Formats: sequence, structure tokens, C-alpha cells
Amino acid sequence: MIGENLPTPPDNVGPRSTPNYSALADAAVKTLSDGKSKVFVGQRDDPFFVDLGSVFDLAGLRPFNPFHAIPLPAEPGRDALRNYSTHTIAIQVPIDQVTTFSNKIIGVYASASRQMVRVLRDDGTSHSEGALVQVSRLANPLINEAVIPLGQKDFWNRLDPAGDKRFADRYRSPEVSRLENALYGSALMPISETNRDDLVSILLTGVRVNPSFNLNFTGPRKADLLRLNTSIAPTAPVGMGDRLGVLAGDLAGFPDGRRVEDDVVDIELRAFAEGYGPFLHQVLGLPDKTPNNQLGDGVDSNDKTFLDHFPYVATPAAGYDVP
Repeated sequence: MIGENLPTPPDNVGPRSTPNYSALADAAVKTLSDGKSKVFVGQRDDPFFVDLGSVFDLAGLRPFNPFHAIPLPAEPGRDALRNYSTHTIAIQVPIDQVTTFSNKIIGVYASASRQMVRVLRDDGTSHSEGALVQVSRLANPLINEAVIPLGQKDFWNRLDPAGDKRFADRYRSPEVSRLENALYGSALMPISETNRDDLVSILLTGVRVNPSFNLNFTGPRKADLLRLNTSIAPTAPVGMGDRLGVLAGDLAGFPDGRRVEDDVVDIELRAFAEGYGPFLHQVLGLPDKTPNNQLGDGVDSNDKTFLDHFPYVATPAAGYDVP
């Protein structure tokens, strides 16, 4: 235990209830007992940006609407999470606490568990009992949504990443690539729908070509982990890195870790479509099919500017100000 009874700020209600929300949030940033780590728990602006309304409407991408199997006029993307807030646990940990002298690459994931049984009483109260059961997990973005099929999602969410070998075929024959071929047809260069070992490498083991180019390889065991090579220094201040990360030659970006500014939706759409861009084509020999390498939902950045200091995620909108 390195932190206990730490304060959290109230939600950002409005100018009457929380007139100086930034000061309330700053007061909840605490240094832990090791004297180095910091933590913040509270409401923040949701840093994810994506056109959910279009993507979930039969994999639509508004800028590419005319080329869809069911065409519509082209439109700019709409950030479905604009003005949305989320409860956040932000932790800042010194690198030397999570690495060793010889291994600077880490792999992480988050999980959530619930007790097996919830009992509802006649008086309106309730309690939970029984062993904790994992009900969800997350490492690389969009795996649960775009790679794991509906009938296996609950099963996948209950497992630890160490068992992900059984899902490798879902990466090697991805449903997203089949949809991109079916829905956008001749507008794209044909996308390989099988033998996609490129996706296995990027998402299940990390990328290593040879000892001189080890991006974030954690070993041969297939596991959905968010991998970060801590020996690669940041390439820009928070929020200022290239939104396309490694696709654009910015090795400090996704899939080497995941910065708040990384446009993970566009990056993964292009990877599944084999539109890896000229940098990865030259360095790794990955295909750079065009216009596949231009795919995107039209939402290229968060609606709010990220902070240049911990906890980095933007201040949430006040409920009073949300339309």
C-alpha cells in the first residue's frame, strides 16, 4: 500500500457548485509515499476521439461516404465524445520502478472484476458476495470491439492475456479487413483477408525485425498487451506528437505505447487495410496500399487541449456548459 485516504475532487457541475474546478482538481494530485509516484482520481475530459455514430453505422467513414456500398454524401467526421467526461485513475510512475537494467520494454493491461453474486433485498438495499470474477479487460484499443467476434467477447474478457494464443486466428483473418473489402470494394486496393501475420506481430507479440530494430517485442507468447519501449524517448510535448504514431515514423507513438494524442482509430483502420504508409513500407517491408493509407473517420484530434503537466488529460466540461 503506497497511498491511502487520498482526496478526490467533486465532478465539474457548474459555475455555482464548482466555480473553480481546476483548483479543486489540482489539490487532488498527490505524491505517494515513495516520494516519486503521483496519482489523480476524479473526473476528466474523455481523451478518446472517434466518430462512433458513423463507424457503428455499417463501418461508415464520413469522408469516404461516397465510396461505401450504401453511399451517402461526404461529410467531415463528428467526434461522438465531444464534451464527454470519464472517471479517471491517472498514475505516474518512475520508469525504473517498472523496468530492469536489461529489459526496458513493458507490457500492460487493465482489467475489471465483480463479485459473483449480487443480492437485492426487499428494503431496497443490496450486497455482493462470492469470489471476484473478471468481467472485462483492455490493452490495445479496439480489440474487443473490432477483432473479437460477438459470440466470444464475454469469454475473451474473462481471460488473462496469457491465453490469447487461442484467438490468434482472429488476428490472422480479421473481420475488419473483410468488411473493408466488402463495403468499399473497388475504392480500395484489395486487402489480404488471411495470413495476416503482420497484425499478430503488431498486436500480439510486439515488433522486432532484428536486434538493431526492436520496437516493442516482449517475447513469442501471444498476448494482447499495450507494449512500451521505455528506452525510446518522447518525441514531442504532451499532445504534440504525430497523431499517426509509428505509421508516420514517430516511434514514440502507438503501437509503441499509446499517447493521448495518438489517433488509434485511423492507425488501426489503415493497418487492417494494409495501408501502412511509406515509413513502415521502407523499414519493415509492410504493404503501403493506396488509397488504403488515407483511411480515417475524419476526427483527427481531441476536442480539448491536453494539459502539459500531470494528469495530462484535459479538464472536463462543466455540466452547466454541455449542450
